[in-house]
Amino acid sequence: MSLCVLIFGCNIENLEQSESQTLTEKRSSKKNKDFDLEESDSSSDNTSDEHCHSVSLIAGQHYDIGTVTIDVDGDILTVTYNTTGDWVLNATHLHITSCEEDSFPTTGANNPKIGHFDYASEHEDGTTQVTYTIDIGEITGELCFAGHAEVDGPSEETAWAEGKDFGGNSWAMYFEVDLTDCNSDDGNDEDPPMYG
Repeated sequence: MSLCVLIFGCNIENLEQSESQTLTEKRSSKKNKDFDLEESDSSSDNTSDEHCHSVSLIAGQHYDIGTVTIDVDGDILTVTYNTTGDWVLNATHLHITSCEEDSFPTTGANNPKIGHFDYASEHEDGTTQVTYTIDIGEITGELCFAGHAEVDGPSEETAWAEGKDFGGNSWAMYFEVDLTDCNSDDGNDEDPPMYG
């Protein structure tokens, strides 16, 4: 019995060290991506505002709880999560990439690895709006976005920005945006630089 307890104790210690190392690696990888983050407890009405692109934020596969919007101002890309009703954002995870095959971090079963997304944050209680502001340089082509959130409302749920299915056994989604639609007056006929 004591041998079993000893082995079990060692396994827990190894697991805790592994989780700590993963967290450290994840934090250090976030430092390579520059972004600003704003949180608010007062959602704006996104339906009345004009955005480059807007999709629904879906919680628990069935609840339309808000929006994820994309805007571009020069070299600055803004991604905003907004909830409505009693729903709040506990955490958000965002990954932006070229729309090439295998450009999202996924498992062998084609499910997204949320812990490997480039942008992530936990939020204060009552947060209903989160805005990621990212300097993307002169990127004007098509990008793919995976917007995930941990939300709380009538129930705790996982939420995804509505779009195409990742193709795995989860209901995770991503969506595509052609940023040339956001900056239609740039007069540039050259192929846009690639992102990711």
